[in-house]
Amino acid sequence: MSDSFVWRDAGRAVVFRAGGVGDVPRLLAENGMQPFELLSTPRHLDGAAGLASAATAVHEVAPGGVPEAAAAILDSARGANLVALGGGRVIDAAKAVAAVTGARVAAIPTTMSGAEMTGIHRLPAGAESRARGMVRPALAIADPAAMTSAPEPELRLSSMNALAHGADSLYTPFANPVSEMTALRGAELIAISLDEDPANRDRQSLALGSILCGYAIDSAMFALHHVICQTLVRVCGTPHAATNAAILPRAMSFMTPRAPEKLQLLSEALSVLPHEIEARILTLGGNPPPLSEQGADPTKLPQAIEAILQRPELAFSPEPPGRSDLETLIGTAW
Repeated sequence: MSDSFVWRDAGRAVVFRAGGVGDVPRLLAENGMQPFELLSTPRHLDGAAGLASAATAVHEVAPGGVPEAAAAILDSARGANLVALGGGRVIDAAKAVAAVTGARVAAIPTTMSGAEMTGIHRLPAGAESRARGMVRPALAIADPAAMTSAPEPELRLSSMNALAHGADSLYTPFANPVSEMTALRGAELIAISLDEDPANRDRQSLALGSILCGYAIDSAMFALHHVICQTLVRVCGTPHAATNAAILPRAMSFMTPRAPEKLQLLSEALSVLPHEIEARILTLGGNPPPLSEQGADPTKLPQAIEAILQRPELAFSPEPPGRSDLETLIGTAW
């Protein structure tokens, strides 16, 4: 596999390059994104003094949900080019602001959230009616070392978030040959990389798997798995990556009889038989903690299930689950 490439597609450029983080100012200039304002967090700004000094303004993305974090900087982040350095929350906050202001976004991911590849995000709280449309970053600078720098347990959880993007996209009504191809190749690369000794892991393959799965979900959208996880995170207060890692094996097991051809393909990409897919994903995710150990509020579970049932995207799943199905599926992860 090449250690670097530039992928241009429909007004978006993806620069996949080892050491790409150190090349950001030049890459921004080459892609017409100067001058720019920088969005990040204190942790990432500590190691990005050069990038911060090149920005015309620096905005710290506050902890909490994307709608609130985006709303807090909406009036100050008014530049035509916004550069987001961080995980999915930072990148989604930049996209949310740009949806209102019309800015272009460049994303420099430091996790495998996939946010750099999608036009999927929430909007600034209180400014939803002002949004001009959803925003997909015009430039993604994917540096494998930055994307996969988390310690092993967290890296496996983040990898399951990436794998879920490809897996959940396979059986929606919007699935297509390109989204299927990228989802399956991405899943294969993630599994192969996670099977390796961490000390010798091919992190370029892992990061590329995340990029491909992110492309797949942007193209084909999502269904059961993401509807459940997004809602549990918002209602029950569980962490994003760990929630994905806990739900994904159960969601894929649930979908196996409902979308057998697609799950057969996913199983082959993961080098197992369909009936082994739950155990395989649990292993790849490092046997993630159950939701009850992730700080989930059990009193809010009925509210979460009701919210899941009201989500229109649930209908993108073949044979959508009912209340008892959701109680059983989530219960196995609880």
